[in-house]
Amino acid sequence: MTALAKILYPLYEARLRRELRGKARPKHIAVMADGNRRWARESGFTDISHGHRAGAAKIGELVRWSAEMGVDVVTIYLLSTENLQRTTEEVELLFDIISEVVDDLATENYTCRVKLVGHLDLLPAHVAERMRRSAATTTGKPGLSVNIAVGYGGRQEIVDAVRSLLDANIAAGVPAAELARKVTIESVSEHLYTSGQPDPDLVIRTSGEQRLSGFLLWQAAYSEIWFTDTYWPAFRKIDFLRALRDYSQRSRRFGK
Repeated sequence: MTALAKILYPLYEARLRRELRGKARPKHIAVMADGNRRWARESGFTDISHGHRAGAAKIGELVRWSAEMGVDVVTIYLLSTENLQRTTEEVELLFDIISEVVDDLATENYTCRVKLVGHLDLLPAHVAERMRRSAATTTGKPGLSVNIAVGYGGRQEIVDAVRSLLDANIAAGVPAAELARKVTIESVSEHLYTSGQPDPDLVIRTSGEQRLSGFLLWQAAYSEIWFTDTYWPAFRKIDFLRALRDYSQRSRRFGK
């Protein structure tokens, strides 16, 4: 950062904060943390692990920014079911980095509750267990809720929710002829990975891509979406505040 930027950056941040005073703010923000590999290549790194590690370091910053701005829930998309098809070396690297992220969020450095959302059975047992163990230590902590989407696919989530709903009704003795009536918007919502949490008000996607890529397909039906060309490792607090400002200027009609 240049000397001029060091002067202008806090001034611009202060301006954005002023513009947000008294304005509507999202209670649940979902982030598609995209662009780690492209950031690494364009930054001159031949080893893309630098991008993944820089992106992981940004997650803690996002959690702190969200807490400062009164956000209740943050969902971060870190590993999709499609990502599991990458090279074995890169996938193992991602497992290690994401596990470290969950471990870090579980420390005293953060006041938050961590929840893993995804089809964790797709992960190696020792990886899933490490993440579950760290997340479990945050149960009951005050502060915002942080959902880490790992091994996540939006279609798979809906399938899992319907299966869970049907299993619950079968276990309760509901006759087969009545099962179809038990499948409602409300009942499916209760069996999603994010059950008990509000749907995201705002979805942020970095790196210039303008699609949801299967992220929270059910929950994001009426979410506001904000795209930025900035790669995730380069995402700054002023980018976050600009997203909140843009959200505050939109009129949410929820399809009405």
